[in-house]
Amino acid sequence: MSDVDLPQAEADGLLAMPKVREEDRTWAYPEVGGTISVPLVSEDKRERFGLDVMRGRLDLRRVKLQTRARQMVILARLETGGPPHRNPDDSEVRCPHMHLYREGYADKWAFPVPGDLFGDLDDAWRTLHEFMAFCNITRPPEFERGLFL
Repeated sequence: MSDVDLPQAEADGLLAMPKVREEDRTWAYPEVGGTISVPLVSEDKRERFGLDVMRGRLDLRRVKLQTRARQMVILARLETGGPPHRNPDDSEVRCPHMHLYREGYADKWAFPVPGDLFGDLDDAWRTLHEFMAFCNITRPPEFERGLFL
């Protein structure tokens, strides 16, 4: 059981809820080893969300993108260029993989990335925008491309 357990229908509703950037500013895509957390809100401003972008230090292909609700509930996370993930049933999922909130397990389950959702996971810029669309970020934050992107 996770520290914050939501009913599955509520978590699914939060992921599907349209989200918009909280601030009209440009965010620098993180450099190697960097992380940023971008605040998002629901269109009616009743729910707060976060979009986290994390880059690996040694492997330039390693990227984690995640959307959080209620500060700490991870609704969706996409991982590329990292190690495999071991699920609660002891099955192993190779990278790239995706985590979606699952009631009773939070983000502990991973599965292979559906090919119809993401075109080219080696293209970090494209993947960022496809992930934001998957998470229903309807007015996404503006990002400035870094030198190594």
